[in-house]
Amino acid sequence: MVRVMVVDDHPMWRDGISRDLAEAGYDVVATVGEGRQAVRVAGAVLPDLVVLDLRLPDLPGHEVAAGLSGLEPPPRVLVLSASAEQDDVLEAIKAGASGYLVKSASREEFLDAVRRTAEGDAVFTPGLAGLLLGEYRRLAAQPAPAEGPRLTERETQVLRLVAKGLSYKQIAERLVLSHRTVQNHVQNTLGKLQLHNRVELVRYAIERGLDAD
Repeated sequence: MVRVMVVDDHPMWRDGISRDLAEAGYDVVATVGEGRQAVRVAGAVLPDLVVLDLRLPDLPGHEVAAGLSGLEPPPRVLVLSASAEQDDVLEAIKAGASGYLVKSASREEFLDAVRRTAEGDAVFTPGLAGLLLGEYRRLAAQPAPAEGPRLTERETQVLRLVAKGLSYKQIAERLVLSHRTVQNHVQNTLGKLQLHNRVELVRYAIERGLDAD
């Protein structure tokens, strides 16, 4: 069972999200309303995934995401925010968030995003993914970084499809592999490249033109 912590300073939102998660079969291990408390509690209860609001009374959400990413093991972080501003999205992702969903999403969209984030996908509200890829392409226009470690042919195939935004399930179907095998290839690639999450992997791939047809 996936262990989830909910961080939101509005009790009604916090309770509603927690109830939806519990009804969907997730183990809600903690609910908190402040950023510093979130990092402290996460270090104690070790959630697999944190649903994080950006607007907290004591710390900016991206600082909380950065604090969570520094835990061992780090939980995956799904931002659930009322803001769809570019700066908020980019700050959260740069701080280590795995995905970003706006609060106007339906219950079904939210639960699907939680499931996919728990599986290792990078999940974004439609439109935000394009914003993020645009930012990475802008960065890719800057001087190319030094060549990294050599990847196997299969790892490169998987990386190309990750850069195109395909989910693990879609990649598995495209390459006729199991979902677990795709996850293993992604984890091996992250280790070789010394990257931390799928979002960083997408940026790496785009910087090297691997997202092109």
